[in-house]
Amino acid sequence: MFKKGLSESPKRIRPGLVSHILLQSGDTSSANLAIAWVIVEPGSAQQPHNHVPEQAYVVVEGQGRIKVGSEIADVKAGDLVYVPSNAEHAVENLGTERLVYVSVAVPALDIEAMYDTGQLKR
Repeated sequence: MFKKGLSESPKRIRPGLVSHILLQSGDTSSANLAIAWVIVEPGSAQQPHNHVPEQAYVVVEGQGRIKVGSEIADVKAGDLVYVPSNAEHAVENLGTERLVYVSVAVPALDIEAMYDTGQLKR
C-alpha cells in the first residue's frame, strides 16, 4: 500500500497556486498514474501548458474556468474536465473563494520536474 497525505507531500508553490504532489512517476513500481491536489487562490491562474499524459481535473471546491485547446468552460465543485494528450490547458480562479481540484494524469508524469524545469511557472 502507498499512502501520502497533504502535509507530507512535496509542494510546488507559485504566486496564488500550491500543488501538493500526492503521487508521481517514481513513487511506486508502476508508472501508470500521477495525482496532485491543487489550490488556486482567487484571481490566480495556472500557466497554459501541455504534456503527453492524458489528464482529468476533478473540482473539489470553489469555481473557475478551464481552457482545453480552444474550448473554455466554467467549472464548480463536483465537475470533472478531461484533457486529451498534448492538449494545451490551463485553470483560472474567477471566484472569491479558493479553487481546489485534484489532477490525475495517465501515464504518470514527474510533476516536480515539470515545475522545476519551468513548464509550470504560475
